[in-house]
Amino acid sequence: MKYEKLFTPMKIGNVEIKNRIVMAPMCMGFGQYNGCATETMMNYYEERAKGGVGLIFTEITRINDITGASSYGQLGMSHDYQIPALKEMADRIHKHGCKVMVELHHPGRQNLGLMMGTVPICIAGEKLMGNAYTKLLTGVVIPPGKKLQDKDIVPRVVAPSKCEKSKMSNSVNRALSHKGVKKLIAQFIEGAVRVKKAGCDGVELHASHGYLIQQFLSPNTNKRTDEYGGSLENRMRFLAEIIDGIRKNCGKDFPIVVRLTVDEMYDRIGKPNKGYGLDEGLKMAKILSDRGIDAIDVSSAAYDTFNYWLEPTTYQCGWRKNLAEEVKKVVDIPVIAANLIRSPQQAEEQLCAGIQDFVALGRPLIADPHWANKVYSGNEDKISRCVCCLYCFESMMENAYKYSHGHCSVNPFVGRENVKLNKNGNGRRVVIVGAGPAGLMCANILCDRGFDVTVIEKESTVGGQLNLADKPPHKEKMAWVCTDLYAKAKDKNIEFMFDTVADKALLDSLKPYAVVNATGGNAVFPKAFQGSNVSTVTEILNGSVKLENKNVAVIGSGMTGLETSELLVSQANKVTVVEMAESIAPGAWFQGVDDAMAVLNKAGTAFLTGHRLISIRDKGIYLEAVKSGKRLNVDVDYVVLSMGVRPDNALFNAIKDSSAYKVYNIGDSNKVGRIANATEAAYQLAVSL
Repeated sequence: MKYEKLFTPMKIGNVEIKNRIVMAPMCMGFGQYNGCATETMMNYYEERAKGGVGLIFTEITRINDITGASSYGQLGMSHDYQIPALKEMADRIHKHGCKVMVELHHPGRQNLGLMMGTVPICIAGEKLMGNAYTKLLTGVVIPPGKKLQDKDIVPRVVAPSKCEKSKMSNSVNRALSHKGVKKLIAQFIEGAVRVKKAGCDGVELHASHGYLIQQFLSPNTNKRTDEYGGSLENRMRFLAEIIDGIRKNCGKDFPIVVRLTVDEMYDRIGKPNKGYGLDEGLKMAKILSDRGIDAIDVSSAAYDTFNYWLEPTTYQCGWRKNLAEEVKKVVDIPVIAANLIRSPQQAEEQLCAGIQDFVALGRPLIADPHWANKVYSGNEDKISRCVCCLYCFESMMENAYKYSHGHCSVNPFVGRENVKLNKNGNGRRVVIVGAGPAGLMCANILCDRGFDVTVIEKESTVGGQLNLADKPPHKEKMAWVCTDLYAKAKDKNIEFMFDTVADKALLDSLKPYAVVNATGGNAVFPKAFQGSNVSTVTEILNGSVKLENKNVAVIGSGMTGLETSELLVSQANKVTVVEMAESIAPGAWFQGVDDAMAVLNKAGTAFLTGHRLISIRDKGIYLEAVKSGKRLNVDVDYVVLSMGVRPDNALFNAIKDSSAYKVYNIGDSNKVGRIANATEAAYQLAVSL
């Protein structure tokens, strides 16, 4: 077998896992107020079990409803009434030869003040009002609640001791009382007992990513003066007593896994003396191994150092594998680790090198639930690869306020695992114009439904706007979206016409049942700013304009502007970014902004916020302060406009009134958005056509 190690069984405790592929825990919001597993959640996990994974760790599972609920749609093990639904989910997973362990969790200071005590109210509200309660919560209560939270006029979240706010959640915290500590220990133990009663195969204790157990481990967040603070032994006591209690109540044959941050990574953000580093993390790992846990799931960082555990696309695969490798040297139990693995080759290499014993795949199994089976059957080229765009997490966080769930840019079937395509295409021809993510996704789904699909593309290759998105430094993964969709389309014998400009005459001659316009968009280039020393980001990214050792002004600080600036500074240019808003990249997800700003700040990039472009001259630009109206002259050699994208809908307008065939418009040519918006629009059309 090509990947022999990857598909060799191994035990965690007395539980044999059929292969070394583990689904890492990820909250996607498929639950409900009462913490019971829903049909959608069961379908989601069962699809990954069908896909060949050996072990599934569930999402973060609460053990406390008052201070420990992180999401309205979160799984819970805080009450006995949650056991039957979990048992049903476990049974469905077990049917496919897959094991399941539940990750027990408390957010501590990383929770939102808005969540304190609200879950019991929501459970009661839904019982009394049904769906009307959710409309009241999301439409009337939460919007002003978020404003109160921004002003700290909400209950305080809990922590081992009063400490600084956590990044992102940004909530004021209070110290747990000694009694409160003891109560939470008991609740973790009670949660594990319920997991065992539900017929699951073990538990994972979440001592990572800055959540409560890790907060006890870290001297940055644990400044207690009782037996739960101070020395390493005392800081580990909270976790140790949970482990001992689970052993006593669940028996030695019930596996306990600890997901452990072994390095808080504060040195990566310029704070080397904060928290704990790898040296102390290895001591923790050895203490846990000696205490008799059954496996250790190695991770890193916390919310304060967010990008060092949930990486943006720029991070190289395997960049933190040294953490697991060092842990392997000090423990005598199986080591599980994610290590940003994106290919079976990488997984096999790290297993064979002894870096880890199990490969944890998180986002890759959101993108493709059948990753394992495709590798096992020799069809790894059919995998839909995760491009690390972070939309799964971003959308989950955004939709948590709407009592909804996360989505995936490359897999619009997430949360729709039970959808059965209506295969009534009956060979009817559909012509799709544009081979970007919208066009390719639509082509694949329509082909699966039995339509005869032809794709027309004006360029010589697929990709659309993503042929620009992958050009900034370390953004190569972005090209995977269309590369993978194209591979699937070719396998289905979908016809492609490259280097062909579609017009009404060509479309009429093909006599289609329907035409789908997916022609994308073009960068905005106002006539008032056009000149010999001006271009849009398109020309910089496609290489038709190459600058070196120039002073360049980039107008617009959205993610496209920032990423284009990254490319420019890598080519030895000095960049000034001009933004009309008062902050850089307004509305952009913070992880991408943080990632880009680290590079740009290191390169000495200047930022001018609150200024609009007035005019461009041969050697400079004139700006105007938005608030004061004060004019500013900035000397630059060249100007790059990043002022957004305008839909390219000329073809659609030319054919939309056709009586010979149906006409649809999707993706950026309809409404400019992101990859996820394009693939979602493709899904919606393709399943309903």
